Amino acid sequence: MKLSLIITTFNSEENLPKTLKALEMQDYPDIEVVIKDGGSTDSTLDIIKDYENTSKYEVKWKTCPDTGIYDAMNQGVQMCTGDVIACYNDEYVLKDAVSSMMKLLEDHPECVGAHADLVYATPTEVKRYWHMGEQKSLFAGWMPGHPTLFLRREIYDKYGLYKTDYRISADYEFMIRFLSDKEAKNKLVYLPKIIISMYYGGTSTDSTGSYIRSLKEGHRALVTNHVHPAFVADCMRTLRVLLQFSSKCPESFIWPLKSDSI
Repeated sequence: MKLSLIITTFNSEENLPKTLKALEMQDYPDIEVVIKDGGSTDSTLDIIKDYENTSKYEVKWKTCPDTGIYDAMNQGVQMCTGDVIACYNDEYVLKDAVSSMMKLLEDHPECVGAHADLVYATPTEVKRYWHMGEQKSLFAGWMPGHPTLFLRREIYDKYGLYKTDYRISADYEFMIRFLSDKEAKNKLVYLPKIIISMYYGGTSTDSTGSYIRSLKEGHRALVTNHVHPAFVADCMRTLRVLLQFSSKCPESFIWPLKSDSI
């Protein structure tokens, strides 16, 4: 199966080289790298052009203004030709991260996608460990980590794209949209490993105000998609998030990673 990996960039010269280096270390052969740039004015475009010429993978990219990350992701989805689609803007921490996820999907054709664990981290410290485990009820506050989500492209064909009127939680709304479909009963298969390290300080974690807005948008996503009573899922989701800051990573996960660790 072919994987399309969507990378969104805007003045990303600091982190993009690390993201691409981790991607080049992957052992899965059939990857289409789709880069949507929002009109960068730093050296991001030069990095992308160099990567296009040197990558072992098929690379397609475009640069033009967009209204934000979710608009960029939507444009990326429209550029994809793979059987499976994933969004990737941080760092894989295992050489077999992609191949392990794709193997899960091959072994579980009844599942619409796969998910795994992740960490939010600075260069020296893990700030948060996202561990949701096997699929559970939305009312239990369970929600897969979107950066780890590998979805069969039919899900985008059926349920559409990310709603850009959500400024912080369009990924959450999208996941609620297909996971709350009682008729389809969409299932995800779980890989019990940390595969992604996210750059700490993203849109929904950089301030208290942003987190409050995230909760409000999350509540709207539940109500809009007829998950009732929404407040139960809100409360359980908040509790799960708070617990992530105190949860310890598995002993096998060592941080910071050495340069040759993947």
